[in-house]
Amino acid sequence: MDNNQVTIHDIAAILKIDSSTVSRALNNSPRVAKKTKDKILKKAAELGYQRNHLASNLRKSKNFTLGVIVPRISRHFFSTAIAGIEETAFKAGYTVIICQSLESFEREKSIVETLLANRVDGVLISISMETKNYDHLLGLKQRNIPYVFFDRHCNINENSNVLIDDFDAAFNATQHLIDQKSTTIAHFAGPQNLEIYKNRFKGYKSALEKNNIVFKEELVFTSSLMENDGKLNVQKMMNLSYKIDGLFCANDVIAIGAIKYLKEINIKIPEDIAIVGFSNESISSVIEPALSTINQPGLEIGVAATELLIAKITNEGEKLKNETIIIKTSLIERKSSLRNS
Repeated sequence: MDNNQVTIHDIAAILKIDSSTVSRALNNSPRVAKKTKDKILKKAAELGYQRNHLASNLRKSKNFTLGVIVPRISRHFFSTAIAGIEETAFKAGYTVIICQSLESFEREKSIVETLLANRVDGVLISISMETKNYDHLLGLKQRNIPYVFFDRHCNINENSNVLIDDFDAAFNATQHLIDQKSTTIAHFAGPQNLEIYKNRFKGYKSALEKNNIVFKEELVFTSSLMENDGKLNVQKMMNLSYKIDGLFCANDVIAIGAIKYLKEINIKIPEDIAIVGFSNESISSVIEPALSTINQPGLEIGVAATELLIAKITNEGEKLKNETIIIKTSLIERKSSLRNS
């Protein structure tokens, strides 16, 4: 059988399954049972249907469509990054399909397959907190579909990224707390399988070491950085024998959860505990006290990532060098950390 002429009807006939079911399975429809879907995908791969079908379409023409995968659209950083992505894509004549993984690895994998089925020309991705295996992303590479990581990336070879210097930003945030006379500083960290949270932790630790403050493992609390984690981590923190007077949080959401709970238990901010967050969410400036934070320029990151991806797509005949673009951040000082004002 000629692979280039394999149809869903051929697959259906071989497996003795209705062709509409084969079509749904190849389009990753939730209406098809996993066992059946796996059987159809396996047979399609054996016959070369999916691979050759996608490759021939990508060779013949572009769809001028970009796929975008973010953890949560509701986060201020991602919504502003999407604004930059859409504006840049529109100017270049591309439409955008926006998907959110909701921090689920399985959902992220499924989205990648859906984008492949829709024959997007390239993908912009910020990976989920659960993502530890990157085979689904290597699948994009094998099918010659360019992709660019922004914000959350993974440490695999030959990638293009648009990032901030998470280490440097975290170092500056922690140094600010030290400058405000904090000497026992806790860190509410994100999952350490993700490079950004790993680097934020390293920046925190480095600032302590530079100032001759002994690093204490028990002052680091790792979670998924949701608002309720702020309350839970504060409860654990208050049970320690140390008098903690500074807190660096790996995002604003958990920092806001911590502030709310500390106020409930009558801990004064910043007098008792000075706090710095990360990302500059919209609520950060209006909560009381207003949250000191690292400003992550989402719009600029979205623009740069889209320009880089389109360059990779339009230079498909040449091997475009992979690169990492670093966007500058800044520390916004607000009441939650300012003891010396």
